[in-house]
Amino acid sequence: METRSLEVLLELARQGSMRNVADSLGTTTSTVSQQIAALARETGTSLLEPAGRGVRLTPAGRRLVDHAVTILAAVGAATAELDPEAEPEGTVRVAGFATAVRKVLMPVVGILAGTHPRVKIEVREHEPAEALALLAADAVDLALTYDYNLAPDSNGSTYDSLHLWSTPWSLGMPEAAAVRGTAPEVFRLLKDSDWIGNSRNRADEEVLRLISSMAGFEPRIRHQADSLDLVEDLILAGMGIGLLPADWQPRNGVALIPLREPEVVVRAYARTRHGNNRWPALAAVLAGVTGAVESPGD
Repeated sequence: METRSLEVLLELARQGSMRNVADSLGTTTSTVSQQIAALARETGTSLLEPAGRGVRLTPAGRRLVDHAVTILAAVGAATAELDPEAEPEGTVRVAGFATAVRKVLMPVVGILAGTHPRVKIEVREHEPAEALALLAADAVDLALTYDYNLAPDSNGSTYDSLHLWSTPWSLGMPEAAAVRGTAPEVFRLLKDSDWIGNSRNRADEEVLRLISSMAGFEPRIRHQADSLDLVEDLILAGMGIGLLPADWQPRNGVALIPLREPEVVVRAYARTRHGNNRWPALAAVLAGVTGAVESPGD
């Protein structure tokens, strides 16, 4: 059912004359008649009936007019929302890992409340694979994800990606047992230790296994934890060693061992479906996220 035909029907209901409709729409009475006839064929019912020398809407025609008002209003709202030049409006659904949500998304919420109050944000905390699955299913509009330089996320390359930041990572271990050297040398010295992986993201384990293979052994990954605080708790308890950000502020008893040759770097991204970042509401959120990255202290 074409919106143009619905517009013609709505004008006919308002003006009551095909000639008047033709004049107001800049067309001919024949075209108006053809549009109404096409609608009648699509709906399978008569929309007009004779009324003296003219016509009037049938009961079915009047009911369709009521629907036309709703349909055309919805189409108009959708067109305005998707217009790249329009005022940002709508709900942007975001899935992302906790650090990114706190670091770059939450500041945007307050900013948008003042600059674009008709933009709303829905937040879901998810690890990268989960967030990208939701993005692929069109369940979210924006995925905040990360990968490692030693375990790049091949799935992320299928989306429009905005690089947010890169952070070196270290190996967290009990301070009393701290060792130094290149990454393979450090791992070789710790080969008999228990290791801590991530319960929701395989990339951490891939990095541990890669460097361990360079050191000539298979790591015994005994624990899995998504929370960095829990990773540190396990380290403090002497239960294992695992990856932590190099800028992490460790508690007494935990040492951060720099990893080099190779270096371990986490890279954070904002990912969207191709072309969707032209949607003004999403573009406003992405601009805010970029600003939060560039001005972390503001």
